[in-house]
Amino acid sequence: MSSISSIAQSGMQAALQRESAAANNIANQNTDGFRRERVDQQADPNGGTTTSVSRMPQPGSQLEQDMVDQISSSYSFQANLKTLKVHDQMMGSLLDVKA
Repeated sequence: MSSISSIAQSGMQAALQRESAAANNIANQNTDGFRRERVDQQADPNGGTTTSVSRMPQPGSQLEQDMVDQISSSYSFQANLKTLKVHDQMMGSLLDVKA
């Protein structure tokens, strides 16, 4: 079983991966023959999450979806960061109690 901090960090990395793919899709939406990137995210049985990036089979853009993906990944990153901060605060409080 993974620690809370490693689970939160894997969530932050997944959010960054999704945001990067969405930004790449937006930047290349007018490029002829460009195939959008898609990030598939799965829960890791040992805790946390894993991602894989693939290309869509057909060229074309989906600007609305890419904008929603950017906003969603930003919120996901912030939530995981908050979890990481709270974990650190709890560990600090635990050390203060034990000291």
